[in-house]
Amino acid sequence: MLDDDVGLLDAWKAGDRKAGAALFERHYPSVLRFFHNKAGEQGKDLIQRTFLRCLEARDRILPGSSFRAYLFGVARNVLLEHFRGVKRDGQRFDGMVTTIQDVSPHPTPSSMLSRKREVRLLLAALRRIPIELQMALELFYWEDMSAGEIAGVFDLPEGTIRTRLRRARQLLERELEAIAASPAEFHSTLTGLADWAKHVRDELAGDRGARAT
Repeated sequence: MLDDDVGLLDAWKAGDRKAGAALFERHYPSVLRFFHNKAGEQGKDLIQRTFLRCLEARDRILPGSSFRAYLFGVARNVLLEHFRGVKRDGQRFDGMVTTIQDVSPHPTPSSMLSRKREVRLLLAALRRIPIELQMALELFYWEDMSAGEIAGVFDLPEGTIRTRLRRARQLLERELEAIAASPAEFHSTLTGLADWAKHVRDELAGDRGARAT
């Protein structure tokens, strides 16, 4: 769908608002999921900023590249810029060390609405691993992106992304174990990780109407 997406982007850049609305409608759910468990009340503004940045940086899309990788690459940069602005008093921001819990300790309200304990546990644990690793893991589970596609998002070798995904899973497992109410809850969440990640995706899809603009 690269050519179609880029065609919509080009038409939007030429002044066709309907093309811009169509592009937004097509990719809004994915970008919402990206910011959902990270940006709190600022998420809506960051989503808008991401689409506008995509428009402004249109010429950076290389022939044959993945539009989704480009889109999430822009979203990643927007998020990191946001958190660099949040850090104060000379504190250093490092996405491979800093967690969402460090910079945004209060989860978004909708992330607390799930009746599934495992979903709440998974969302909380994701916020406790380094932001760069959280992003990679969520793209893998929520967006069904391959290591190669995620490499395009981060502009890193695929081997590096595979290493990061392994490290992210290890840290996620550690955090799940630390905050689970019982060994049974921990094992239920860990062994059904892909299924619980799908629950998150489905719940965010249901939450879409409340957040759309």
